[in-house]
Amino acid sequence: MMGHPLMTLDTYPLEKIAAQVGTPFYLYDAAMLRAALQRLVAMATHTNMPDTVVRYAMKANSSHKVLQIVREAGLWIDAVSGNEVLRAARAGFPLGSQPPVIMLTADVYRDNALDVICRHGVMPNIGSPGQIRQLAEAGYRGPIAMRANPGFGHGHVQSCDTGGPSSKHGIWHEDPTLSGARKLAAAAGMPIVALHAHIGTGPNPREFDGNARKLVDFFASLLPQFPDVESVNFGGGIPHPYRPDSQPYNLDWLKPVLEDAATRFTAVRGRPVRVEIEPGRYPVAGMGFLVARVHDLKSTNANAKGPGHRFVMVDAGFCDLVRPAMYGAYHHISIVGAGAKRAPEPLVVAGPLCESGDVFTRDQHELLDPRLLPPPKPGDLLVLHDAGAYGASMSSNYVSQGRVPQVLWDNGKATLIARRETVDDLVRTEIEEPLP
Repeated sequence: MMGHPLMTLDTYPLEKIAAQVGTPFYLYDAAMLRAALQRLVAMATHTNMPDTVVRYAMKANSSHKVLQIVREAGLWIDAVSGNEVLRAARAGFPLGSQPPVIMLTADVYRDNALDVICRHGVMPNIGSPGQIRQLAEAGYRGPIAMRANPGFGHGHVQSCDTGGPSSKHGIWHEDPTLSGARKLAAAAGMPIVALHAHIGTGPNPREFDGNARKLVDFFASLLPQFPDVESVNFGGGIPHPYRPDSQPYNLDWLKPVLEDAATRFTAVRGRPVRVEIEPGRYPVAGMGFLVARVHDLKSTNANAKGPGHRFVMVDAGFCDLVRPAMYGAYHHISIVGAGAKRAPEPLVVAGPLCESGDVFTRDQHELLDPRLLPPPKPGDLLVLHDAGAYGASMSSNYVSQGRVPQVLWDNGKATLIARRETVDDLVRTEIEEPLP
């Protein structure tokens, strides 16, 4: 079975780019992004659902240029904060709820979220009864979406569980919880025009469309209780194969599920119901990677505590790509440079931070998991693949490191689309202002 194709590194002048912007840096391939978006649009277009909508979860990658390419492809937006809504608007996505091109889904309203909803008429996707009360108190009177917890679903690891009793997302599907929220919305004058659930990707690619089929039954049973519903959203997201030998998800597996959904929902409602999907990381994960510089190799010896290891020390850390440290996520690793032709050895790839967890080669239990790699030479480049989703968007300023540059490769040209942060950027918000 054919595995997941990695980005071909010799396509890009990595050393030249590194000399210009320094390391670490992110590189995104615009052609790969457009191709993934076109596959999604083609799937939605070639079904029996004339109004099928694909929503991009911008938390995966909120770069301005990425958002522009997403908009040009015709996708809508799922935002999860007030600032994400404003960033989407800056990239050209229209505000308002007619139609709801931008939907705001949040577990808790913080910062400017309520203000953005009320000021710009963005449709909120509520996930708890308390949010209805907050919206009413803030003066919002308009349509809402309701996010339900269907009682099933799966993240790609346990700590990312998105549905079921251990998930914080959505309103529990059983009465009196769901009916109570429905009555509260009616009393507040907020018609529920959309239903939403998030089932996650799961470690098995076929688990996604299997859960989506279960969601068809779930939503069909709910629709009679929601007479104002105009759309049903299947949440995210389509799996991405992070390991080169993993099977890519075939969109043909999902298409018949969505066609069945449109047919059944229309029959239940007696009128067309728009079907929406959120592909999550699918369009962006594979179009980007993080490039680091190897600074040293060093070893520990075995003793009573355990085996020794050989460490490859690079200048990227979990402040740049947190997924491996956070939940042992796998990212394929390549060596670019003089050491790339050496015979592979078991190596641990570690970063510059003063934290024992700053290691890129960990297993699902967050334990060291040495990777068979050619031992690089100091000065070689090391590439962490499939980092286009939840890479730069989850990066931080831990230990006052500036967030790293982002480079877009498009039509054979590299463009710097986000510069490296400086210390002036880091301290810009620091003030000394007495509070009354």
